Amino acid sequence: MTVNEDVPISKEKKMASVFSQIINGELPGRFVWKDVDVVCFLSIAPLRPGHTLVVPRREFDSWTELPAELLGRVMSVAQVIGQGVERAWSAPRSGLAIAGFEVPHCHVHVSPTWSMDDLDFTKVKPVNDPVELDDAAEQLRTALRELGHGKFVPDA
Repeated sequence: MTVNEDVPISKEKKMASVFSQIINGELPGRFVWKDVDVVCFLSIAPLRPGHTLVVPRREFDSWTELPAELLGRVMSVAQVIGQGVERAWSAPRSGLAIAGFEVPHCHVHVSPTWSMDDLDFTKVKPVNDPVELDDAAEQLRTALRELGHGKFVPDA
């Protein structure tokens, strides 16, 4: 499924968002999913290890501006990522949040959760150790492959 590229983006942007820069390879990112419309990469300020951002490739400021088909694809991928983080970290649930205040590019947060406290964004801790992020990314990639989604999981 591919979203119509002719749908206008509702807000003019003077420069690419930090997420577009990550998607375009201009900034580093730990990708765990790539398809024609959506990418997923680990947050550098995670709620918990495995905290993943589900991001449409095209820039929209808010999830309420996404064409319905693209919003559906974002949520479908978020569900798969949720299954992956539950499996990779043996979490009883995966939490999902859409806030959108940090970066003006629509994104969905998916993270392994054990309680509501795990969704407290005031507790995020930037990760300074790249090995920690690399290990978490590989753990999630492995889980996604085991769940049968290998064709969308990049090698690194």
